[in-house]
Amino acid sequence: MANEKTDEKTTDASSPAAPPSSARSRLTFAGIATGNLLVLLDTSILNVAVPDLDTSLHPSAATLPWAVDAYTVVFAGLLLAGGVFADRWGARRVYGSALAAFAVLSALCAAAPNAGALIVGRALLGAAGAGLVPASLALLIHLHPDPARRTRAVGAWTALSGLGAAAGPVLGGALVELGGWQLVFLVNPPIALAALLLARRLPNPRTRAVRALDRTGLLMSTAALGALTFGLVEAGIEGWNSPYACGPIAGALLAFGALTVVERRVAAPVLPPALLALPRVRAAMVAAAVSCFAFFGGAYLLGVWLQHTYDLSPFKAGLASLPLTFPVCVMPFFTGRLVARYGARPVLLTGMSASVVSGVLLTFATAHHPPLALIIAAEITLAATGTLSIPSAAAEMAVSAPPEYAATGQGALNGIRQAGSALGVAVLGTLGALSGAGCVLIGVGLVAVLLVARATAKSGR
Repeated sequence: MANEKTDEKTTDASSPAAPPSSARSRLTFAGIATGNLLVLLDTSILNVAVPDLDTSLHPSAATLPWAVDAYTVVFAGLLLAGGVFADRWGARRVYGSALAAFAVLSALCAAAPNAGALIVGRALLGAAGAGLVPASLALLIHLHPDPARRTRAVGAWTALSGLGAAAGPVLGGALVELGGWQLVFLVNPPIALAALLLARRLPNPRTRAVRALDRTGLLMSTAALGALTFGLVEAGIEGWNSPYACGPIAGALLAFGALTVVERRVAAPVLPPALLALPRVRAAMVAAAVSCFAFFGGAYLLGVWLQHTYDLSPFKAGLASLPLTFPVCVMPFFTGRLVARYGARPVLLTGMSASVVSGVLLTFATAHHPPLALIIAAEITLAATGTLSIPSAAAEMAVSAPPEYAATGQGALNGIRQAGSALGVAVLGTLGALSGAGCVLIGVGLVAVLLVARATAKSGR
């Protein structure tokens, strides 16, 4: 009887109880993608509202950036934990709870009376977002058990989710000009409600036999990821010599080292060795980190540079970034099909190579007003890096990770993505010169190409 129960749990965890109808499947997919769109929207929508926040709340110069960055730090720090909890408690339960919390916290942020309350609200929003992302991908994996359809679905999920990142600067600029920074938060509750309505009948994958909860590993990994992201963000604000940057980064490195030692002695480590032992999983994590470093770091650098060089308003600066951000809404649909047809390896390598090409283009931007065509070409190649590598890495993780580690794997992948994004902003954002950023992108891109090629060669994909 014990063996029969174990076999039954395994079967239920790896396949849906009943295949949903096509219409129901599309509505459920829309609900899952809309929730993740909301998370990515909040990573960029507040950036253009910073001047209005400054005028309205009068925060100190050191406090103001954290109205934006508190979200990123907590989000990155808790992503791995969010994946572990989704695998343990059920992706459906975690997703629904996190989505409801996101709506309520957004309304509270809009009502914040001062900068301190807003920073706390943004940090709590980051915690809700960390529950949404890995749970949404775990639900998507369960919705599409066939690997080829799953890969295409991940591409569509990434494209629809990327709409949030692309629309953020433009929508944020329009809302600020329409009624102030509060509207940036009040747009979230209706989107969250729509996601809940669309996903009323979310799939309910049964968890496998519950493994022991590695509380020490969770605490240490959360502290390490949070401290690393905090230090990198602070380096982008105050420079690499700031003790508020060096201290947390050093602490994060020590925490990661201690975590490696501690995890060897526990029965059920927070990041299972069986997951990291897979070459395709390692390739996905390298590609995700480097592509986010290039894409988000380059987007931040070019956004600031365009405003300073051409004296653009927030709304016009958002429009000027469309060659970089708009492909994020379209290309991942095709990326999923490419990965399903040819495998992840050529798509990942093409995306990594695109970051090298963008770096080469930026090295020629040495004049004060370089040709606009050169900037647009650099934006397009950076967009290719993001739209080829990021969805390919998510699809590769979705196909390669064992079902019992679906949310944990996606949490780890998104955690390293956020660390890569913060590092890109901290490094490229502090360089100032486009040509210097180009040299960094060339070096990082070439290393990534070699690492991804080596890892994927072992699996033939």
